[in-house]
Amino acid sequence: MTGPDRIRRIDVDYLARVEGEGAMRVLVRDGTVEEVEFRIFEPPRFFEAFLVDRPFTDAPDITARICGICPVAYQMSAVRAMEDACGVRVDGQLDQLRRLLYCGEWIESHALHLYLLHAPDFLGYESAVEMAQQHGDLVRQGLELKKIGNEIVTLLGGREIHPINVRVGGFYRVPTRAELAPLAERIGQALELALATVEFTAGLEFPDVERDFVFVTVGDEDRYPVMGDRVVSNRGLDIPVAEYNEHFVEEHVARSNALHARLDGQPYHVGPLARYSLHSDQLTPAAWEAAARAGLGPVCSNPFRSIVVRAVELVFACEEALRVIDQYQPPAEPAVAVPPRPATGHGVSEAPRGLLYHRYSLEADGRIRSAQIVPPTSQNQLSIEADLRAVLDVNLDLPDDDLQWRLEQTIRNYDPCISCATHFLDLTIERR
Repeated sequence: MTGPDRIRRIDVDYLARVEGEGAMRVLVRDGTVEEVEFRIFEPPRFFEAFLVDRPFTDAPDITARICGICPVAYQMSAVRAMEDACGVRVDGQLDQLRRLLYCGEWIESHALHLYLLHAPDFLGYESAVEMAQQHGDLVRQGLELKKIGNEIVTLLGGREIHPINVRVGGFYRVPTRAELAPLAERIGQALELALATVEFTAGLEFPDVERDFVFVTVGDEDRYPVMGDRVVSNRGLDIPVAEYNEHFVEEHVARSNALHARLDGQPYHVGPLARYSLHSDQLTPAAWEAAARAGLGPVCSNPFRSIVVRAVELVFACEEALRVIDQYQPPAEPAVAVPPRPATGHGVSEAPRGLLYHRYSLEADGRIRSAQIVPPTSQNQLSIEADLRAVLDVNLDLPDDDLQWRLEQTIRNYDPCISCATHFLDLTIERR
């Protein structure tokens, strides 16, 4: 405590193990949490403006540059929106190959976050490098999983970062069955590592925090959601993606350069917890069994157990990838024709961090007239603040260092992708 106002501050110059520039301020007065702000001050990157007047066929390559961890998600939402605008539906083996490519991204992204960014929180280490001194096997396991995920993305996408083989209508080139055979062997190895990952995460200790989340995901027919044509929630929402802006509203607030989003006026949550809680009955058999062994019920509302859910999704992605490869027959053509027309199209898919929405309006010649991109982390900002408040309410008696650790861990539960560059967060807690 300092001064007559009994102000207590905790300042954190850098929050490691997240992407981007952000800040947080908490105000506590007489033992009551009065103010919680999660700030994103990363400069705007203007990708929506970059897309205007570009040919609609440029969208997959431009949007892939938004993120080096989940470029496939940006490409898939973009191509589905363009195909929607042009009245074309891509299905069959091309749709299955897109699903396989997405599985590769889930594997590499979840492995990176789980082992190198999040596990140190639970094991009491400042970084994965420090953790590796005592848990080298864990770090090697995570790196191997990420490597296998990257191999899937490389084969289907042309390279592991910012894939170049994705196009509106399909791919520039599709693999042969012979090319997929050695990949299947590698994914089989990844499946064993993923099952071990579930076992590892299930043994961690979790704070007792339960939240009444509004969960929102893609609706992907009778499959665990990856790509789809609907948006659904656990509160009765079930709409075609074209009605997204009738229910979801983005607004600018002074504390963030990322727009805040609300569903019919309420904060909501996207990501692994939402996918699992709405669609756990659609998991692949091994993933469902692994979830049960880990003690997960059909719904998970503890944000700290998101690390277990990500591990279960690792099992799902491996098993789903093996299914696609086993049933694969090369299509006659690597892509279907997508002639442009003046229209507006909408696309959604499930990035590793949650629902990713794209909307594009096209001119008759296929030039992009306007673009809207709503990333998962911007949608989760209000949910993150609510989690921070819930954690603070029951942890104000902790010493500064322990409280700081728990708050940082709370943010990392979301694997927030503020950007793909700088890692910075300034944390100020005032106690009066």
